[in-house]
Amino acid sequence: MRSPKHKTHTPSSKPGRDTNATTSSSTFFDIYGSEAKADVVFKTPDADSTLNLQDVQGLVTWVLAEGFMPSWVFIKNKPLIPKVVMLYVPGLDAALYMSQSKILSGLKEVCGNPRAVLALSCVSDRMQTIDALLTCKTKRKRNEVDSALKKHDQTSEPEYACGEGIAEIACPGSQRSRSGGSNNPLSMEVLKDLPFPITYYTLTAKELEDNGYCHEQPGFISTLPAPSGCCPYEILALDCEMCVTSEGFELTRISLVDVNGQVVLDKLVKPSNSITDYNTRYSGITREMLNEVTTGLKDVQEDFLKLVYKETILVGHSLENDLLALKISHDLVIDTAVLYKHPRGASYKTALRVLTSRFLSREIQDSRNGHDSIEDARAAMELAMLKIKQGPDFGSPPSFMRKKLLTVLNDCGKTSSFIDDISIVKRYTSVSSHAFPVASDDEALSKAKKEVKNDKVHFVWTQFSELNSYFKKQADDTDKLNTRLAEMLSLLTCNKKSTTSKGIKFSVTSELKDILTRIDTRIRSLYHELPTNAMLIICTGHGDTAIVHRLRKMLKEQIETTVSREKLVKVLEELQAQAEVALCFVGVKH
Repeated sequence: MRSPKHKTHTPSSKPGRDTNATTSSSTFFDIYGSEAKADVVFKTPDADSTLNLQDVQGLVTWVLAEGFMPSWVFIKNKPLIPKVVMLYVPGLDAALYMSQSKILSGLKEVCGNPRAVLALSCVSDRMQTIDALLTCKTKRKRNEVDSALKKHDQTSEPEYACGEGIAEIACPGSQRSRSGGSNNPLSMEVLKDLPFPITYYTLTAKELEDNGYCHEQPGFISTLPAPSGCCPYEILALDCEMCVTSEGFELTRISLVDVNGQVVLDKLVKPSNSITDYNTRYSGITREMLNEVTTGLKDVQEDFLKLVYKETILVGHSLENDLLALKISHDLVIDTAVLYKHPRGASYKTALRVLTSRFLSREIQDSRNGHDSIEDARAAMELAMLKIKQGPDFGSPPSFMRKKLLTVLNDCGKTSSFIDDISIVKRYTSVSSHAFPVASDDEALSKAKKEVKNDKVHFVWTQFSELNSYFKKQADDTDKLNTRLAEMLSLLTCNKKSTTSKGIKFSVTSELKDILTRIDTRIRSLYHELPTNAMLIICTGHGDTAIVHRLRKMLKEQIETTVSREKLVKVLEELQAQAEVALCFVGVKH
């Protein structure tokens, strides 16, 4: 399609001439007419039809990139749209919006009536909703996986300079610890042209919980922020060996390797309780190996904390077991058992030796003398690096792979500004996009208002998270949770007697009303700053999933409550159904 505006240039200006005069003397011929406007026209939906998150994302790629024409909306005079602003407001489901539409009147004023969006399952993590909006599915080439594996097979094996024995602790900031020995070609290349940043592959809070990672447990210690002026390791791989004692499994060996496979820590550990089984078949640990060992758990914890800081990404296979043996909590984890999805679903995990054989073309854990923690740590690191280099869908059977939305837009010559919490910024920004980490909705609004006025920016993403944070605090407060449960049970009982009532309706606190009022005010303020014909998309993603997660946890752990299990299940079903109906508002500034 031809450009909507064709410029006729005047002769070059003379030295010293006002450039504004030159610009004003240029003549523009608008093929759409001087009064033309872009607009959105919603198509009549089928009965009970809802959109999904890919439909919302598809609108962005249709307007700004080379996406497909949406079936649910028609964009009038699409080339006149100078930019698209996507605002994510998690927590606002259809039921809450309908009951508080007067407070949220600004949404309808700027975007008209919303369309219902089927959210991801409430069981999913909040990051999965953001991921669905900010990553695009692209068709995988048939030979892509084979060529990637072939390329890796042709890469020479790294030669590890450090011995397999007990290593001294290297200073994280030293040259020796960062680049000693031969370089692993794969790890050296992995930092270049990554499809997604390394932090994209770290476990989310829900994934940590679902996979048994301990957090703030009695007797556990947590990794600490790196001291000022310190240059900590960015990424390390961990593997531990355990034996059976009178108190259960206890640590007997710990190994840490860096991104090049160099050993930075390898120590044997004497359990504090009497050993009943050295578990030699798996651990490789024998009575003779531990006879003269005096190093205890506390000693290796101190060594570990000098190498692994809160900012360090820790790689391993089913790492929750290693951290449990160490009695250490750490949140920044890449778990290869989760990273490489099992074909039978999340409840299954593929063994490290199987992954290593398949993707690294070598055998590990095949010795009768037991496992080698250094060998296992190196395998986990290489598997993580391979996935990071090839992208999140590497090694998976589906015919589609993912690319960041911002990368797709950049490939079409569009510049993006990304405004969000720093953890989300790190995951989804591209090299060419403008990144703005923020800590509050007011800060997000302030940055967004500036970026929407930037003529060189075509796509702006930001999030208002105050509502979602409020729901999370409410769900974490036991007293408030019990009060709300009692209220909902009462309403459910009333609904049984009424044939017209549908779903759960609950009273809205003054605090919640204030939050909704602030959301409405911020949306109006953002819309006011939009240039003419700019498109505003407001997607709510999901409703109150925090209370759903809390109730599911209570049922799973059989936590005692004043409410019977049967009634709790009924409330959960209603709340989950409500939270899974999100909304999408679309409007064009006139």
